[in-house]
Amino acid sequence: MGRSAKHVYSDPAAVQALEALASELPANGHVRLMLKDGSTCEGVVAERATVQVYYDPTEQHQGINGELRLERPDEPDWHCWMWLDEIASVEHLDSTLGSEN
Repeated sequence: MGRSAKHVYSDPAAVQALEALASELPANGHVRLMLKDGSTCEGVVAERATVQVYYDPTEQHQGINGELRLERPDEPDWHCWMWLDEIASVEHLDSTLGSEN
């Protein structure tokens, strides 16, 4: 996805919400994500999500967002990239959340 993002956030409350969401997405966690557009996506978190600084070329400023890659072990060619700000909620389909520090 590069160093640019369609939406970036600098408001402390929005940044804190993205950080909290990232903490709900542990590496190897099996999750079902409800997206803000009403769709869902299910898979295994490829690596722990983190928030980072990105540049919004439309608004021409820097801010925070994060990327997430989901995979499906039973479908080696399948993967899905999404922005953290696209996620409305997370449903954990396993118990890995408590096992990763």
